[in-house]
Amino acid sequence: VGPDVVTIHLDDNVLISAPDGRIHSGLRQGFLMADTRFVSSYELTIDGQCPVLLNSGALSAYGARYEFTNAEHSAGETAVPEHTIHLRLDRSIGRGVHEDYDLTNYATTPLKITLNVRVESDFADVFDVKEKRHVRRGRLNTFWDADGSRLSTRYQHDDFERWLHLQVERCSTQPAYANGMLSFDVRLEPRDSWHMCLLWMPQTDLTAEPEPPLRACAQLSDGDSVIDLQHREWVDAAVTFSTDDPAVTAVVEQAIEDLASLRLHIDESTATIEDSGEVPPGQEAWVPAGGVPWFVTLFGRDSMLVSLLAMPLSTSFATGSLWTFGLRQADADDDRHDEAPGKIIHELRRGELAHFGLIPQTPYFGAHDAPALYVRAAAELWRWNADREFLDRVRPHVERALAWIDARGDLDGDGFQEYRTRAGDWGYYNQSWKDSGEAIVDAVGNRSVLPIATCELQGYVVAAKRGWADTLAAINGPDGQVDLLRAEADEMVARIEERLWWPEQGTYFLGLDGTKQPIKSVASNPGHLLWCEAVDPGRAAQVSARLAADDMWSGWGVRTLSARHPAYNPFSYQRGSVWPHDNAVLANGLRRYGHHEFADKITRSVFDAAWRFNDHRLPELFAGLTRDRQSFPVQYLGANVPQAWAASAVIDLLAGILGLEPDATNATLTLHPALPEWLTRVTVRRLRVAGATVDLTVSRHGEQHDLDIHRLEGDLDIRLR
Repeated sequence: VGPDVVTIHLDDNVLISAPDGRIHSGLRQGFLMADTRFVSSYELTIDGQCPVLLNSGALSAYGARYEFTNAEHSAGETAVPEHTIHLRLDRSIGRGVHEDYDLTNYATTPLKITLNVRVESDFADVFDVKEKRHVRRGRLNTFWDADGSRLSTRYQHDDFERWLHLQVERCSTQPAYANGMLSFDVRLEPRDSWHMCLLWMPQTDLTAEPEPPLRACAQLSDGDSVIDLQHREWVDAAVTFSTDDPAVTAVVEQAIEDLASLRLHIDESTATIEDSGEVPPGQEAWVPAGGVPWFVTLFGRDSMLVSLLAMPLSTSFATGSLWTFGLRQADADDDRHDEAPGKIIHELRRGELAHFGLIPQTPYFGAHDAPALYVRAAAELWRWNADREFLDRVRPHVERALAWIDARGDLDGDGFQEYRTRAGDWGYYNQSWKDSGEAIVDAVGNRSVLPIATCELQGYVVAAKRGWADTLAAINGPDGQVDLLRAEADEMVARIEERLWWPEQGTYFLGLDGTKQPIKSVASNPGHLLWCEAVDPGRAAQVSARLAADDMWSGWGVRTLSARHPAYNPFSYQRGSVWPHDNAVLANGLRRYGHHEFADKITRSVFDAAWRFNDHRLPELFAGLTRDRQSFPVQYLGANVPQAWAASAVIDLLAGILGLEPDATNATLTLHPALPEWLTRVTVRRLRVAGATVDLTVSRHGEQHDLDIHRLEGDLDIRLR
């Protein structure tokens, strides 16, 4: 199950089409780059008729194939029998799109075929595409160069200018352009074939000539491009997980493929967004895109959470994210962008709306949790690699983030982290991970009054301060700063217990509203407190039971909001839907307090959902409908697929079963496995801790766990607890 589209992507290049290759401007489809839709409509016809689709699909993240034949029709005075023409369309993405068209005549007589390709460009901003707004702010002009076989379309709005060039290459037929279509008159003898390349070349830099796409002619079928080789190299070097359940293994493999394809190149992609500075020497560093198609840019919260959840797979996401977002850490106060010294970028955009300052994401800093997640990611990275040189490079950014938490994160000095936009109507009303405008609601379903202190924001600070205290203690030994951070974390835990515990429901309040009254809505947020180990162990069991109750448990995972709440809607973004990363965080938190049974139930259900989605790939979120014996997970329309949170959630769920506890400072890896009955063997290869690499298998026999070490390179003490 899942969206009925074909999607390919590389960096900020995204192409979404219908299964038959067509692109419909009103259906959130098109070719997008740099937050601009360069192709809004596409149609292919043979002798005036749409070809008959046989099959289509993405062959990889970067390429798709569409196989067609023909219906019975007439070409002039010649009858063309059905299923005698074969048309193959290959599309490869990267710095534009490379299309390969191949026609073959399987009739017993010669055929004269007219192939028409219609491509339209609206140059809409990505936000207009997402919201299905049809707003043209500038002028469009199209130019046909018959001698050069190039069709160029220019969009100009004052000093904002974008071009799309369609270049015909390797074509034995002279193309014509009329009525908005490229036309090719092709004569084919029986068994003859005809080929043509059509290059989609977007242009944002008017000082340089447009560059061709990265792939060469027929490279999708004849050989690997540099893109594919780099992708394969990363996957082959990453940690691998295999299990005795083929479905689980397949889901994990797809998640790794997705994370590999969602890497933004620091020295290329992010540098074109904003000068990223020098990549840390000797480091493999990547920033993950948030998700396809809407979030292929810098997202602070997304990158930090992916760094944390995917740390066992690769520390390169944490390295790249800490470095890149540290370089862009806020230095000034700017109310219109919710900017303050020490904050971490939430989102950065480059489209038309951003160019003219019509949206705040230029960049925008409205993510209250990003500074704490930044600190926690730095501390967690230290636990895995103990890289002192890199830690020293990001330490000033960590300390500035902590300073913002203490000085500006608490708006009124009551000890709680709370958010309120300073950017007016265009600022984000909600600035926690549930950041849709209607996500945080009171008991009757009304939007909670600002400023809002959601419960998980407090937990993130607890985990950040304890993690950074442990890091400093590992480097310098106990000192005053370490003691202070730990004391401040303990004080926050005491405030959480005193002000946020909800005894009637056996869980924690969603938060405090602007009048300092508790937000009495049962939601998934308290599970994040478990992830941060920020609650009384005696109450963790009650939180677990409340999350497992029928109104919270959908059968595919824990809902974001109770089904008994007046604002519940299983098809909403964050008021009753199921988010894979949210469930991974909950499962991880439950295991920290020893509640493995419910954690196993969450893990099993999320893997069950993934197995049923297209390509065994988890979407950003899905509907919160109740599972029954014959049901399947129901998609949320408009979800990002693939999405980095969802992919990294798969890694975190499996790592949680193994109970991985790295201590790179002491070159130690401790495993606290809790394999469920349905998964009795997990093998991990190329796991890296403190510069050492290990291949190992954990297996369950009855109530016992065994550890087999197959290979160990480097100095690492491995323990089974």
